[in-house]
Amino acid sequence: MRSIKQPGAPVAERIQWVEARGRAFSFTLQAGLPLLEAARRGLAAEGFAGGVLNFRRGALGPFGYVMPALSKTGENAAFYSDTYRPEGITRTKLGSMTLGMREGAPFFHCHGLWTEADGKASGGHMLPDETIIAEPFEVEAFGLDGAMFTAAPDPETNFRLFGPVPAASTGARTSSRAFALRLRPNQDFAFCLEDFCGAHGIARAKIHGGVGSTIGARFTHGGVTEPFATELAITAGAIAPGPGALEAAIDVALIDYTGGIAEGRLIRGDNPVLMTMELVLEVLS
Repeated sequence: MRSIKQPGAPVAERIQWVEARGRAFSFTLQAGLPLLEAARRGLAAEGFAGGVLNFRRGALGPFGYVMPALSKTGENAAFYSDTYRPEGITRTKLGSMTLGMREGAPFFHCHGLWTEADGKASGGHMLPDETIIAEPFEVEAFGLDGAMFTAAPDPETNFRLFGPVPAASTGARTSSRAFALRLRPNQDFAFCLEDFCGAHGIARAKIHGGVGSTIGARFTHGGVTEPFATELAITAGAIAPGPGALEAAIDVALIDYTGGIAEGRLIRGDNPVLMTMELVLEVLS
């Protein structure tokens, strides 16, 4: 399996996880608000301090983002591009967000694909402090109670990354058992989730959110992304019994460091994590 050497030693715990409770719901992001504040308000209105979001068509402007890029210093296995600030209104095609805390304040990690006002198709990593809602649009959310994604230094990748930690209950109304997860580098995305579910007695689960990166990508439709540094959003995902064991079906969209865009279902066993993968598993049975 493909692997990328990270600047730090591998951490023994390859899956960072916290069991919690949660609930799926939808809400509308309000125009004129920063994307971060609009998302925070939507979750808070249902009693949640954090969680994950997925969305399709929306409108952003002003808007700032970065793309994956090669590292110029060698201090990281890959890095970010300079900041892009397209003029006019950018129309999102899809996106996935982790909403948590960084240095005691709300923060998000959000990847997506979009079309800029001049017709350019692009994607990458949205910047919380430079992204404003231009027109109202709806998002699908999963609020977490008992867990929070919190940004902390990660010695293995030499980044400050989101990972789940236990959190005090907010008393929000919940409906499901859930696990907040962070997958560490150089392990296959699907196999990792299958093994986790098997170890925790989970027969069926649905993926909510889903933000991270893989080392290139191999798709079931035959498509291949060769450039190793990507920014990825999960568009749909589930774990369920297969012919012989649990199987993860994971649909993603990504952009690589050359600007190549790809979408499709990942091949099980051939898509290792590059830096991180954050998501929530809702336990169905």
